Amino acid sequence: MANPRIKEKYNSEIVAALKEKFQYKSVMQVPKLTKIVINKGIGAAVADKKLVDQGVEELSLISGQRAVATKAKTSVSNFKLREGMPIGAKVTLRGDKMYEFLDRLVTVALPRVRDFKGISDKGFDGRGNYTLGITEQIIFPEISIEKVNKISGMDVTFVTTANTDEESYALLKAFGMPFVNKNN
Repeated sequence: MANPRIKEKYNSEIVAALKEKFQYKSVMQVPKLTKIVINKGIGAAVADKKLVDQGVEELSLISGQRAVATKAKTSVSNFKLREGMPIGAKVTLRGDKMYEFLDRLVTVALPRVRDFKGISDKGFDGRGNYTLGITEQIIFPEISIEKVNKISGMDVTFVTTANTDEESYALLKAFGMPFVNKNN
């Protein structure tokens, strides 16, 4: 199996560009993407258990890897939620599948968002990780609109080895993430 094209781009262009920009002494200091976590909270699953199965199925289609159901850590009586109840779905991508998903996200899915002007640069956590909220799962071509009975969103978290938000921003920008503007 051939390497994903974004991985090739990282190894051939991005490493050298970031090393020069941040004056790293070694290529091992250049930040890299370690994993992408896609998380989908399904609040209505308290009443209807089938929604979690549909969420797992959708995330599996989108990511190309089997998703797992997430369970509540604590009980919340106001929401009729008990500890251990399934309330969401998540999948963690690493390696080639991670690069393939990033490529599909940047080239296919994000351009399909209605009135798309770019993604916010406010999702950095201070440690070099970035979280992007997607409001509709139907932007992914793998999801058939006829089979969707409820439009829901998801969070996509990019975990990097970068030490600062600035390094992480430069890395994701080099991967082709369409940020709106940099105003930090």
